[in-house]
Amino acid sequence: MRIRPVGTHALLLDLAPPEDIDPAAPPSRDTEVAAAVEAWRAELWHRRELGELVAVEIVPAATTVLLDGVPDPPVTAALIATWTASAPPDGTMTAVPTAASAPLVEVPVSYDGADLPQVADHWRTDVPGVVRRLRDTEFQVAFCGFAPGFGYLTGLPAELAVPRLPTPRQRVPAGSVALAGRYAGIYPTASPGGWLLVGRTEVTLFDVTADPPALLSPGTQVRLVER
Repeated sequence: MRIRPVGTHALLLDLAPPEDIDPAAPPSRDTEVAAAVEAWRAELWHRRELGELVAVEIVPAATTVLLDGVPDPPVTAALIATWTASAPPDGTMTAVPTAASAPLVEVPVSYDGADLPQVADHWRTDVPGVVRRLRDTEFQVAFCGFAPGFGYLTGLPAELAVPRLPTPRQRVPAGSVALAGRYAGIYPTASPGGWLLVGRTEVTLFDVTADPPALLSPGTQVRLVER
């Protein structure tokens, strides 16, 4: 892990090994990096709750964790380095049982997406096989982005990664459940998008009047139950 200053009051923890800059890196490495990001996100949140870490925001992404609002970045970087020294050889942290303690959100889904046959071809199964896999997988929100309330859900094995559409749709309806790469996601609002559509839900993903506004936040466990 590399710890880099960002501006005057932020630090970026980069969990991607240097060889992952190579686009030919194996897909399994993506899963390892995602696990390391989630472990560090949970560890840093836990340390902040204990008062051992001062940071206004802890923001995970695909291969990084950003700490914003850090009053003394050099001191904080040195502190994190000591925690890194005590981490296992793979760079993850194991002190916090994230899966057991994370909240679970069940999202009712109608599995009638236009791209289900295409996903079935990629997975070398049939449409019911795709639905079973999605229904039985416990996903986790790795990070949020693209649009307010859009969570990138991990949980599928690397070999089931699917390509985006070569030409994005001009409008994907709100509530669309979709796949791209190794992620699943739910469109919180209507927008353009190139992910493969597998279903839809009527659940509200983002509401500015709610507390919190986003239903899905990093670390949340998600099940896409069949409606």
